[in-house]
Amino acid sequence: MRVIAGSAGGLKLDVPSGEVRPTMELVKGAIFSSLGELVPGARVLDLFAGSGGLGIEALSRGATHATFVEHSSAGVDVIHRNLQKARLTGQVRKAEVCHFLRSGNFPEPWDLILADPPYPRTREDQDFGETLLAMPELVTALAEDGIFVLEVPGKSVLDVPGPWELIRRKKYGKTECCFFRKKKTE
Repeated sequence: MRVIAGSAGGLKLDVPSGEVRPTMELVKGAIFSSLGELVPGARVLDLFAGSGGLGIEALSRGATHATFVEHSSAGVDVIHRNLQKARLTGQVRKAEVCHFLRSGNFPEPWDLILADPPYPRTREDQDFGETLLAMPELVTALAEDGIFVLEVPGKSVLDVPGPWELIRRKKYGKTECCFFRKKKTE
């Protein structure tokens, strides 16, 4: 897995071993192509950060700040290592994503929230995409004109709750990228 563009473009990133499914370069490229000029100067939150690939891509393309939230110690170590290799800085938080959001422990909302959660393998597994969309704390964490990008399995049927507006949905192989913004209140 590599950083695609920007100051760290071409850099190969480390990936934690185990149950991590890094965002494919094709998907990452499509996400950032769609976001375009929203990235430079943005405050970014990378949820289920894994190796930090999405947040590091944003920093490489000119985001001013990135917070990485990852539950596994191995993932946190890899994110620190990748930031150092890329000569970029970010805040890395070792936390379970839902607990982090519920804490409300952040000084200001983020312009971009990127989430590539684990996909459910069975019906009994938690669907983190649905969980995130149902969390009022996620709505609060996003700036008024911000964008939330959620990666889901290509076969997903998403129930888009009231506070969200689905503005784009693109399929790339077995992955779909869903772009949301807050619904405007009249």
